Amino acid sequence: MDVKIQLSKWSKKRPQFIIAIILFSGIILIASTVPKKTSKGVITRVVIDAGHGGKDPGNLGTGRNKVTEKTIALNVSLKVGAYIKEAFPDVEVYYTRDDDTFIPLHERTKFANTKDADLFISIHCDAFTRESAKGTGTYVMGAAKTEANLRMAQKENKAMLLEENLDENYGGFDPNSPEGLIELSLRQNAHIHQSLKFAKEVQDQMRDRVGRIDRGVRQAPYWVISFTTMPSVLVELGFLTNKEEEDFLISDQGQDYTASAIYRAFKTYKTTMEILDEAQPEKVENDKSKEAIQPNSETNTPKGVIFKVQLLSSSAKVELKPGNFKGLENVIEYEDNGMYKYLYGSTSTYEGAKNLQKGARQSGYKGAFVVAFDEHNNRIALEKALKLTN
Repeated sequence: MDVKIQLSKWSKKRPQFIIAIILFSGIILIASTVPKKTSKGVITRVVIDAGHGGKDPGNLGTGRNKVTEKTIALNVSLKVGAYIKEAFPDVEVYYTRDDDTFIPLHERTKFANTKDADLFISIHCDAFTRESAKGTGTYVMGAAKTEANLRMAQKENKAMLLEENLDENYGGFDPNSPEGLIELSLRQNAHIHQSLKFAKEVQDQMRDRVGRIDRGVRQAPYWVISFTTMPSVLVELGFLTNKEEEDFLISDQGQDYTASAIYRAFKTYKTTMEILDEAQPEKVENDKSKEAIQPNSETNTPKGVIFKVQLLSSSAKVELKPGNFKGLENVIEYEDNGMYKYLYGSTSTYEGAKNLQKGARQSGYKGAFVVAFDEHNNRIALEKALKLTN
């Protein structure tokens, strides 16, 4: 099995208080055989990150075994990559580490960004003071909404304390300080929707196919998924401090099953993205299409379906000025399920929306995507909008 391996060589305040500050501030922020091979898709590069490594063993579990988090994370990561490569030969699979090597957190994110990956998957194992804690959870970048989420972020971020040149690499960030976590949570994530989509697929597979307790998709300020420029998740496979889950995750079967679940989540996510991409008609290039299309005002947009381009989503308001949106003008805001979403442009044609999307991506919003609204300004599915306008 020819799996491409690329190893990066770049070498006490109360939690309740922190959560209260974050919530108050509204800080910004997501056992089966491998199926037959699939054709090309829009997801062509994935970086798999095995947590910890080398001098950082991760959590030690119950202490009954010599196997620690770093070994389980590595084994499962390599299996996930092998499954993906076997089913999707066109997908490039990269690993932040493929052996027992310590890789600093900032180098992991830098590696993924340099590879221009379409998806970043970080794999870990959980731990808690109570042995009864169990289950699988998948995290996306965001402000910690609960003490448990905050605890997890603090635990994983502490790996940076083992690194040299901490101040130089992290700009004085302290994983133990309330201020540090708040600052990290302020980072905007333009890929939150894709991250949440993939995270949900992971949880569904872990619950339905592997029989794991579903701890849900959560948000927390993890460093390793805060500075990536693509959809990113961190998977906590289970609790090594729970004897039953530790035995399962140490076993070959447990590692096979959890790796297969993550692979199947990837397959579903990739297929979904392919369908959405194929539903978008190709734009015929001409001299006019190469020119930047200026967003129409609402008064110039005909009644009916309206297409816009979503730039980002945030749990806190972002001031509507070009400097906050990479120089783009005519950005508007709307609220949906407690999240503030920022839209660029307005046009009655899908072709025009694709041109707007192209301009947004050229400005730096690589994850910008087209959304549609009806004449009453209600969000509608893109597939429905295309049918109505064809």
